[in-house]
Amino acid sequence: MKAYYTDQFVLPLPQGHRFPMAKYGMLRARVAAAQLASLEVPAAATDTDLQRVHTPDYVRRVSSGALDPAEQRTIGFPWSPAMVERSRRSAGATLAAARQALVDGVAVSLAGGTHHAFPDHGEGFCVFNDVAVAVRVLQAEALARQVLIVDCDVHQGNGTAAILAGDEDVFTLDLFAEKNYPFRKEAPDLAVPLPDGSGDALYLDRLGDALPRAIAAARPDLAIYVSGADPHAGDRLGRLGLTKDGLEERDRTVLGTLRRQGVPVAVTMAGGYGRNLQDTVDIHFATVLQAAHFSAGAGVRLRSV
Repeated sequence: MKAYYTDQFVLPLPQGHRFPMAKYGMLRARVAAAQLASLEVPAAATDTDLQRVHTPDYVRRVSSGALDPAEQRTIGFPWSPAMVERSRRSAGATLAAARQALVDGVAVSLAGGTHHAFPDHGEGFCVFNDVAVAVRVLQAEALARQVLIVDCDVHQGNGTAAILAGDEDVFTLDLFAEKNYPFRKEAPDLAVPLPDGSGDALYLDRLGDALPRAIAAARPDLAIYVSGADPHAGDRLGRLGLTKDGLEERDRTVLGTLRRQGVPVAVTMAGGYGRNLQDTVDIHFATVLQAAHFSAGAGVRLRSV
């Protein structure tokens, strides 16, 4: 299995900033030590790639440092050339994982899941929408006709839902904390809003009901799994109260169901803001471990694209 990493492209942040930049390097070290994947550095997403989703003006203003202070506050990051490079590489990692999944069945981005970015602005620690960029590039290159997005980050993927709304070849399933950020929700194809403190049993029940419905509706050539460590009970920005065991079962359910259906899947890490950073890394690592397990499932016949 191939995994694409971007942690060497460090986003410089002020002291005390709540975005856990360190988790990416910690995760790559764990993956490397366990020899779970062949690790590669992705190419940066190009202007052409990004402009399949984002407006040329927005791409230009991000790249040139022309975002005003209010836009930077909405994103949650101060602008810097390193922020631009990091954001392009993160989008490039998901695009590379999506392409490779069509070859190997499973591939992983050790970053990504920036699902709050809209065509003309970013928000919620998301500059470019990596998932939407990957979908649009693969569609343009005729590598995938129909795509399923399974978004299990604790926050609704509002940017992704808005960008892909009305595209009959893309189906978005989104499980999220109903009362959490973003407070203005969009309309994915299948929304599963969950109450605070849902816990493992309710979450897994709702996932088990929704996922087969989404696959049947999408009939996908490719799935992109936005995993997320932030449904965990110890997450500062989550509210759902899942355990590590529950999140591992979530990953097993998503990846196992897709593999049994012969659907290639690209996995992104998405959010994770644990009070204990090691918990976040543990959860992301468990996701990669499950992906590696299903990647090794040699008898699965993938659908032709």
